[in-house]
Amino acid sequence: MIRIDRVTTKGGDAGQTSLGDGTRVRKDDARIAAIGAVDEANAAIGLLRLHCEGETDAMLARVQNDMFDLGADLCVPGEGGDRLRLTAAPTARLEAEIAAINAELPELRSFVLPGGTPAAAHAHMARTIVRRAERSVAALEGVNGELLRYLNRLSDLLFVLGRRLNGNGRDDVMWVPGANR
Repeated sequence: MIRIDRVTTKGGDAGQTSLGDGTRVRKDDARIAAIGAVDEANAAIGLLRLHCEGETDAMLARVQNDMFDLGADLCVPGEGGDRLRLTAAPTARLEAEIAAINAELPELRSFVLPGGTPAAAHAHMARTIVRRAERSVAALEGVNGELLRYLNRLSDLLFVLGRRLNGNGRDDVMWVPGANR
């Protein structure tokens, strides 16, 4: 399916790159920025995985693969055609995983500050990067609506996962409004 013969092509040396359909665009094009934000989010999830094991690691491995599918969808503008498109199935899987994790967590009575355990801090960092990717994709016209739904659910998953990684919420760092006045 994918064949990469060489990494250094020199095709981008003049500040342009190719989309999946062969169209050349500037490297600061909004679509390239969105693809880059998705890639950055995927890398942050890779760092989070260093702090996870078992089913949590497997779940995040599936997410990383989904993120490549999402990037493949983004790299070819327009609708239809013979290309990989993200479907509703990965988003539904995220929703089920969010519900399962959240069912084990205590109710929140304040906002959670990013932090706690190193794993939870990485989950929160990944969450904020996913939110940036979501904003970048939202700025594009004519993209598969499932991309935004997936990124929105993914940030929710990373939030509840951060709480799970904080001892199921026991080690959450809570916001105390006006605490430092």
